[in-house]
Amino acid sequence: MAPANTISIRGAREHNLKNVDLDIPREQLVVITGPSGSGKSSLAFDTVYAEGQRKYMESLSAYARQFLDQLRKPDMESIEGLPPTIAIQQRSGGHNPRSTVATTTEIWDYLRLLFARAGTPTCWHVDENGEVCGRPITGANATQITDALHDFPEGTRMLLMAPVIRAKKGHHREVLEELQGQGVVRIRVNGTVHDLRDALREGGANPLGLARYEMHNIEAVLDRVSIKSGQRDRLADSVEACLRLGDGSLIASVENEGTWTDHPFSESFACELHPECSLPELEPRMFSFNSPFGACPVCEGLGRMLEYDEELVVPDPSVGYAEAIEPWRKNGPRMNRWYARMMRKFCDACGLDRHLPYSELPAKVRDVLMHGGDIGNISWPGVIPSLKSRHDETESDAVKERLQGYMRSTPCKACGGQRLKPASLGVRLGAESPNIAEVAAMSIVEAVAYFDKLTLGEEGDRIAAPILKEVKARLGFMQSVGLGYLTLDRASNTLSGGEAQRIRLATQVGSGLVGCCYVLDEPTIGLHQRDNERLLQTLRHLTDIGNTVVVVEHDED
Repeated sequence: MAPANTISIRGAREHNLKNVDLDIPREQLVVITGPSGSGKSSLAFDTVYAEGQRKYMESLSAYARQFLDQLRKPDMESIEGLPPTIAIQQRSGGHNPRSTVATTTEIWDYLRLLFARAGTPTCWHVDENGEVCGRPITGANATQITDALHDFPEGTRMLLMAPVIRAKKGHHREVLEELQGQGVVRIRVNGTVHDLRDALREGGANPLGLARYEMHNIEAVLDRVSIKSGQRDRLADSVEACLRLGDGSLIASVENEGTWTDHPFSESFACELHPECSLPELEPRMFSFNSPFGACPVCEGLGRMLEYDEELVVPDPSVGYAEAIEPWRKNGPRMNRWYARMMRKFCDACGLDRHLPYSELPAKVRDVLMHGGDIGNISWPGVIPSLKSRHDETESDAVKERLQGYMRSTPCKACGGQRLKPASLGVRLGAESPNIAEVAAMSIVEAVAYFDKLTLGEEGDRIAAPILKEVKARLGFMQSVGLGYLTLDRASNTLSGGEAQRIRLATQVGSGLVGCCYVLDEPTIGLHQRDNERLLQTLRHLTDIGNTVVVVEHDED
């Protein structure tokens, strides 16, 4: 019979364990130490943690278990009194480029909520001098929206639409029938315009053939106009109709050289001087770089782009420019001959000796050679654009891998490496306060000081209080275990094993779970003695709230 309130292990023989019998007290901090090869990890991870995971899997239904791998039972006679187990090991932070310190610790989720509920949107319009407007955004009325649309060049074609479904799952038949009852003839579904009468004529519960569990956007097309003088009244009537049907929101899809671009407008948030800079409403998903609602459309939320580097494309500038383009010389015989013919055309067009070193080319000729343009009597496509085209068009993984050797990862030029859309980056917690990406660029020490001083007014402080409580708790823990130098936007795949372990421990402390058994692998490695004391306080806090903590340590001290 196992003693009460203990984890009782009998006959543990996993790996080099020799019939170990052991009682581990629950809701206590227990350290397993000893020399290398003594079986510390075999007992803690391969016995206690492995059996806890296996028992959890057995508690699932037979239907759920069929999708999971079967776990082997550790080699032992019995184990009793084992609570749910969580292992926090020393391993890298994973390979997901979207994972950061802030997302791993859930601080980013709280920041998204904070900026959505207490943030003030500002205009993100950039003028010809590169200056950002920065005016606080307030509601735009129908007259301002009409003026903004009427300012498009004469002859511009556009669709005026009222958004009725925004990123919602389902077939939405009821919405379509309601729109038909209101006299709507055309709708746009996920970017494609449909005749509403033809769609409903098909009948059935899903007349548009929409996937039930995918997100869909549906807009009612209320007018198709071409900007002309003397038609302002019609434009104003259509704008007012869209705002009524779209609950204060309107989308103008404008054609430019065969390409249609959406311009959203809103009575809720729009700049007085630039009504095209408008937002429907502030939502947490606006600040997620993993969502199309918030991610920069150029880099898709990664913050970085692979770009061809001229120094890699031309590794030796002292070579004659006709032979200096390395990726044009290291191909099969057929491609090499084709590139050689192209280069001969360029040499004839520019009139320079083909043996002239690349470094001595005039700046203008070098720019045309690399990026394309008119030279002599030809229109030159450019070395880098041709390499991009080949990379995009080829189906050979070997060719893509070779061409990627001439690329470097650089910050996205559209978002400046901040991952989000300009509209999201324009939201601030005050006139001079940083945006959400600038907060994430702070170190943990700087973030603690920033949030300690943050004031949002009486109403804003009341809204932000529970959010800031969670943020400060997580920041305080990471600072206490010696991670104050990390920035919140630090990529998880660049963390060391010890840093990643303490980050995951911060997440567990913030979750507030009780009745669990945490198994940690040398959490003090690399820490200063002062930080060791802080870490011990945190581990004892886990036991004080009802958890069992088992720590594997090589050093007895």
